[in-house]
Amino acid sequence: MQKAMNKPAKIGTYLDDDVQFLLKDLSDVKLEDSAMNRESKIQSGGHYSESLPIEYQPPKGYVDLFWKTLHEYKQKVALCVGIVAEQIYQVKGDNAILVSLARAGTPVGILIKRYIKQRYGVSLPHYSISIIRDRGIDENAIRYIRSEHPDGKIQFVDGWTGKGAISIELTKACKGYQQKHGIQLDDTLAVIADPGYCTTLFGTREDFLIPSACLNSTVSGLVSRTVLNEHYIGKDDFHGAKYYRDLLAEDVSNEFIDVITGQFPTIMNEAAATVSEKLQDDIETGFLGMADVKKIQAEFEIDSTHYIKPGVGETTRVLLRRVPWKILMRDPSSPFVKHILMLAEEKGVEVVPYPDLNYLCCGLIKSVKGMQE
Repeated sequence: MQKAMNKPAKIGTYLDDDVQFLLKDLSDVKLEDSAMNRESKIQSGGHYSESLPIEYQPPKGYVDLFWKTLHEYKQKVALCVGIVAEQIYQVKGDNAILVSLARAGTPVGILIKRYIKQRYGVSLPHYSISIIRDRGIDENAIRYIRSEHPDGKIQFVDGWTGKGAISIELTKACKGYQQKHGIQLDDTLAVIADPGYCTTLFGTREDFLIPSACLNSTVSGLVSRTVLNEHYIGKDDFHGAKYYRDLLAEDVSNEFIDVITGQFPTIMNEAAATVSEKLQDDIETGFLGMADVKKIQAEFEIDSTHYIKPGVGETTRVLLRRVPWKILMRDPSSPFVKHILMLAEEKGVEVVPYPDLNYLCCGLIKSVKGMQE
């Protein structure tokens, strides 16, 4: 197999041993635009991957809440990571290659790698690559991984599922890759939380707060969302991303990893026991979240399901980098939505009680077509 020309980018604040980013460094390119301008362009037919949101830097009270939440739920997160990691290692063993989907998947991939190293003494390769809704996976990155590890078994990793758009995109991309290259890739997506019932490889199906969802690049190695813009990305390039060096003082990426990793010795036996039971079960998917989404779409007369983002992680993203319209809330007393209520109040977004919801909450994006600043 011919060696790929691209090399991993030296971007971000993670250790090289934790992850290799197969991304083109676009740090010197001005790609940011306001949430209103981006939303208007996206809703008028532009693609979200062509530009970047301005990185929202939350107030001190919100960052304090992140730390409080992290320490309250560090053991729960560690256990869910352990359950996923045990399943990956039992099925793929030393040949597993962790391929996290940038950027929410990156810290999760690092945690899975760290767990397997602590528990089994094996340091699995871990790459972070781009997948973009409606545009597919970065095939140049897949080619690079396969050239480096011809006998490896790729395991795709993400943070959580919402309504399943990325799971569907991944399956479509893997089918397309097989048709083009005759190589079958495993499209099973490993996640910490799968409230949408989109995968069979998860730590929990509870819709709970994974603390890394609270922040943007400052908990993801200071790496931006991924970019696919033909002005900067050629056909042989990896998809792109930026490294926000100006946020070094706010970066908590490695501290987040270390806090969760520190819990692994306390949960390893429980994780292994849970997986032993789980492997006997017949786990089904079903994409249950789409029923909620269709119902909400009809009730609130929303043009596209793209404007409906169910689950704690996705609702947080709506508030951090889109133009939010309303937040539907099943249980405002849940400890997993405190940060959402705080953000909604800060941004003046209506929170609507909505008890009949499979998820804890759901973010609705405002229709802003043609509205630019």
